[in-house]
Amino acid sequence: MTQMSASARADAPPFVRRCVLVTGPSGAGRSTALNVLEDAGFETIDNLPLSMLRGMLEDTAQTRPLALGVDARSRGFSTDALLDLLGQMAGRADLSIDVLYLDCAPNVLLRRFSETRRRHPLADGGPPVMGIDREQALLQPLRSRADVLIDTTELNIHELRTEVEQWFAPEGQHLLSVSVQSFSYKRGLPRSVDMVFDCRFLRNPHWDPTLRNSDGRDASVAAYVAKDPRFAEFADQVYGLSMLLLPAFREEGKSNISIAFGCTGGQHRSVAMAEQHALRLAQQGWQVSTRHRELDRQLEGHGNL
Repeated sequence: MTQMSASARADAPPFVRRCVLVTGPSGAGRSTALNVLEDAGFETIDNLPLSMLRGMLEDTAQTRPLALGVDARSRGFSTDALLDLLGQMAGRADLSIDVLYLDCAPNVLLRRFSETRRRHPLADGGPPVMGIDREQALLQPLRSRADVLIDTTELNIHELRTEVEQWFAPEGQHLLSVSVQSFSYKRGLPRSVDMVFDCRFLRNPHWDPTLRNSDGRDASVAAYVAKDPRFAEFADQVYGLSMLLLPAFREEGKSNISIAFGCTGGQHRSVAMAEQHALRLAQQGWQVSTRHRELDRQLEGHGNL
């Protein structure tokens, strides 16, 4: 269940810094919501001491949207003080603040604490139910003030991500960054890559003396590799697989995906393939960066391999 009060704002104009205060009882999903907002491009800070909150809100030098996690565990927390600060900030023309309140039924909060065996921050050594009751009573005025209220009682982590994205992420979707890399098998696989494709079966420009000292970014090298009769089908199959998997990864909540192409020296075939693949993905609107590991090492002075 999701509710939005009449005071909830539409997306702020470009010159107005957007801020989302994320609050609610412990165990209701605040950390998940902050992760979603971070993926959407917000600068996020959790458990910010209340004494520092005004300074963060008044920092006009920053332009990125801001998401702040504030709850009963925050140092110096006071519901009255926070509501008073929100009232003071309401008249600022350069700031748009929304309060996102994540609520949850007490019995479900109790079950979550029991499953994780976490101590409730307000239980003072007693049973979790004591802390849950105290916290919900303490936060009730913030719940009434909320611009966006999301009840997480019956939501799993993916459904909560979708709810937060619908309110705060561009076009209701979080950003997925795609890294396309090239590398040499002689130096091993890159670390933390999600998909790896071997290009060593393609025509090797190394054996053409006029191309040997160039790399896959050179048009003549790329054209040489593309003349391999298996190149077009290989490139299309990899592209089709990427277009199948990238939306699924985004829906699953991943923030970064890395695709790597390897060849013997990491200079010709893998570079040409990586450049072509990155361009095709970018043309479809994906946020793509490229890296050529061996070429970068050469620029950094490590010499040829």
